[in-house]
Amino acid sequence: MNLQKIYTSLLTADLAGAEAWYTKLLGRGPDNRPMDTLVQWELFDQGGLMLSNSDEIAGRGVMFLYVDDLSAERHRLKALKIVLGDDIKGDYSTLAQVRDPDGNLITLATPPSRVFPAA
Repeated sequence: MNLQKIYTSLLTADLAGAEAWYTKLLGRGPDNRPMDTLVQWELFDQGGLMLSNSDEIAGRGVMFLYVDDLSAERHRLKALKIVLGDDIKGDYSTLAQVRDPDGNLITLATPPSRVFPAA
């Protein structure tokens, strides 16, 4: 398999509301709107985020984001009324979580403190 790009795809019951919330979370609006039911953020060369409508299964997604400075993101998001949960000390990173308006779980984490063990 020669992968070119990967997108996290989260489903929402209210695309306009989710777009506004993720615009705050990510600090900018989406890059593409391929169709009326889909918005996309190009987060880096090989990956991005897609939001799409689905009343039936909205809120069951998970997204994990490594950030340079978890404390700075906590303060930035709090000013935008997005409140992260308490820090969770993990084996490799410190994590903080929040649910989007649909209930999708978003985890922000510090970069790993050491290399993961080989599989």
